[in-house]
Amino acid sequence: MEISNRSTVTEFVLLGLSAQPKLEKTFFVLILLMYLVVLLGNGVLILVTVSDSRLHTPMYFFLGNLSFLDICYTTSSVPLVLDGFLTPKKTIPFSACAVQMFLSFAMGATECVLLGMMAFDRYVAICNPLRYPVVMSKAAYVPMAVSSWVAGGANSLVQISLAIQLPFCGDNVINHFTCEILAVLKLACADISINVISMAVANVVFLGVPVLSIFVSYIFILTTILRIPSAEGRRKAFSTCSAHLTVVVIFYGTILFMYAKPKSKDPLGADKQDVSDKLISLFYGVLTPMLNPIIYSLRNKDVKVAVKNLVSQKRFTQ
Repeated sequence: MEISNRSTVTEFVLLGLSAQPKLEKTFFVLILLMYLVVLLGNGVLILVTVSDSRLHTPMYFFLGNLSFLDICYTTSSVPLVLDGFLTPKKTIPFSACAVQMFLSFAMGATECVLLGMMAFDRYVAICNPLRYPVVMSKAAYVPMAVSSWVAGGANSLVQISLAIQLPFCGDNVINHFTCEILAVLKLACADISINVISMAVANVVFLGVPVLSIFVSYIFILTTILRIPSAEGRRKAFSTCSAHLTVVVIFYGTILFMYAKPKSKDPLGADKQDVSDKLISLFYGVLTPMLNPIIYSLRNKDVKVAVKNLVSQKRFTQ
């Protein structure tokens, strides 16, 4: 009976902002502009880290991976969101929903691991500069980046495989802009305790462990920086990790804000909060990838010089 019920659910309806149609056109323009900035900014960062030989270091290799990841992350959901703003019938096939969940979940988990590895890179560079070429050799940092992608993909495969095996009976309306996994799990007509436990374990591994490693790394980094006698030396040392630290604060700070804020008990307030939660989640998925290249361009001298050289070369060739 459960298999029969599930077989009838061939597509999901994405609720989005259906209850506020006047806002859809405004948000379409806003999200489209932000998405274009994501593609342009991260595309330029990838280009300069590949083309400029001075940026062929572990830190910028990780940065190139982060930029490519941000492009993949936004592309896995933003086109679907934009289409939903313009299409009266906001539906998505079951299989396409599963693929979208897999890509979004994989990119999110990969970014958590990658940020942790970037913190370790800064720790070695500042706390053990003489050993840096040995510890962070190409034979080390390339497998580190590859393992972050493999780990994120494997985790997503497990979570999505468990989700799509659930029976979905009747209600197929997802109260979200995309196939967000928690919103999808709410529609299952079976016990989802295994899914909840699995996601809790994944959160500890892919959120807790990277946060702990970043925290410990920066304790040692700050301790080392404070021991530098000259103010100029401290400034230069901190400038090499300030961009990464800013990205980490924005990334994890937004996650904490989304999931730690209290829920409204008033029905009317709950409806308003429901809309705000969806909008916060939407902007989180676009704003952070948009800010990353801006932060690294503004707070990193090497990237600024590389971008200027790239622009000047383009002008010269024209």
